[in-house]
Amino acid sequence: MTSWPIDEGVFNLGDLAAERGGVIRDAKLSWQTHGTLNADRSNVIVYPTSYTATHEGQSWAIGPDMLLDPDKYFIVIPDMFSNGLSSGADNTPDYPPLVTVRDNVLAQERLLRERFGIENTPGNIAAVYGFSMGAMQAYHWAALFPERVQRAFIVCGSARTAVHNRVFLSGLLRTLEAAPEYLGGGHMGGGRFSAEPVLALKAFGHIYAGWGLSQDFYRAELFKTALGAPDLDTYLKTDWEAGFARCRAADLYAQAMTWMHGDISANPLYGGDLTRALNAIQARVLLLPGETDLYFRVADNAAELMHLKSGELRPIPGIWGHRAGSPAGLEAELAFLKTAVLEWLAK
Repeated sequence: MTSWPIDEGVFNLGDLAAERGGVIRDAKLSWQTHGTLNADRSNVIVYPTSYTATHEGQSWAIGPDMLLDPDKYFIVIPDMFSNGLSSGADNTPDYPPLVTVRDNVLAQERLLRERFGIENTPGNIAAVYGFSMGAMQAYHWAALFPERVQRAFIVCGSARTAVHNRVFLSGLLRTLEAAPEYLGGGHMGGGRFSAEPVLALKAFGHIYAGWGLSQDFYRAELFKTALGAPDLDTYLKTDWEAGFARCRAADLYAQAMTWMHGDISANPLYGGDLTRALNAIQARVLLLPGETDLYFRVADNAAELMHLKSGELRPIPGIWGHRAGSPAGLEAELAFLKTAVLEWLAK
């Protein structure tokens, strides 16, 4: 039991046109809220989900003594398309080949406005907080609604998916496409499968394991000393193979496509001009990359920082790689993140 109100539901969007073509038929956006919306609807924190994550998996960050305080804020967790709860490639016929981060954020804005009465007015989003793909959505919120968002927490994320990051994603997509169960037609053919590709998902997990944690993590054998695995093979099987075996391949493919094409400037508002998009952000932006993250490098955020009106770069120290940005159970990393976030929220 918690000491604050929690609510959840599904928001019906109707037939939703995707910006790059196709329609999400009878689109649904799953959501969860923590806390109470104040009278003037100005205590909102939007907390989007990361790759494969659902709202339940992100609740560790919420609490009176945690990063996001439900006694002060109304925290809205919208489930990203293709996360298994919202509409996605696995549960929606003729799902579009590409659903962008912008598609997700525009649907989330409708959720706030039409379900909770949080109108499009200046400064009424106290913060957007996101990790990984959630951070990409947070960046999009700040760029698409610059007058509304007061603060943006970009934890292990970027404004545009870097080339090296896209190489990783390409490997994942090609692994799924190589499965005999794959029915799609090329890179933009969508991730359709005749059955779950068990062996491909196993390979998918092993590839991911090499990127999700740093080289130093493996050198120090933290999978043994910190996570309790008896050996590397067991760790890969229990933490990575088993985790992705619970996912649907079509959804993994669709969300990887969303990640691949992440770019806050790839829209009519900014015409692909990333510098212009970063310049337009009025929010105070706290960039929190993992010091040893292999996806979202510190250098990528440093390059973005010079174009932000109000920003700060605070790399999360340590050797936990991308995992440092989702530090449930990691004492030092959690303390660092909590200090940084609470200080920024107090400003």
